[in-house]
This record gives sequence, C-alpha cells and structure tokens, in this order.
Amino acid sequence: MGILLSWLVLTIAVWLTALILPGVHIKGFGSAILVAALFGVLNFLLGWLFFTVFAIATLGLAVLLAFITRWIINAIILKLVDAMSDSIKIDGFGWALVAALVMSAAGSLAEWGIRAVGIG
Repeated sequence: MGILLSWLVLTIAVWLTALILPGVHIKGFGSAILVAALFGVLNFLLGWLFFTVFAIATLGLAVLLAFITRWIINAIILKLVDAMSDSIKIDGFGWALVAALVMSAAGSLAEWGIRAVGIG
C-alpha cells in the first residue's frame, strides 16, 4: 500500500508541476503515471550512485549540502526520464531544476497531508 500511495503522490506532483511550469510538458495524467514510475525506478536504482559520486567529487561537501545535492540529482533524473520517454518534455536543465524543486515541494505537502489525515 505504501508504494502505491507514494507512486500516486509522485504522479500528482509530476502532473501539477507540468501544469504550473511552462517549460515542462506532459501529454496527460496517464503520461504522468508513466513518468512517476520511471522517475521512481531511476531514483531508486541511480539516486544513491549519483549521491555517492557527488560526495566523492566534492570531497564530502555534497553530504553537508544534502538538500542541494538531492535537488540536482532529481533534476538529472528528470532529464534522464525526458530522454527515455516521449511522455514528458523538459525544455532545458534550468526547467528540470525548477521542476525538481516544485515536485519536491508538492510531494512533501501531499505526504504531510496524508500523515495529518492518518492514511499513511
């Protein structure tokens, strides 16, 4: 149940991000479901690897600035999803950075709301 709920939250965050930002284009809610799935899988498989590489490359500074590092990694993963799928189009890395920030904020708000209601 937790994975499905997380997937739904991520799907809604992707969809809302595409509605808000003019540099992020999604075909529809069904495409947001696919994008959320790809993003989640890539984040699970590659997120830790990217974080480790960033931490080594910056001599540990990435660990101290974990929020910024995670934000950049999410933008990179969004661009990877853009390259892998025709369900999403991001106009540039700057838009991917803004999209990652909006998705994180929307996802955090949704998870906070779910906890407040007592569903998850």
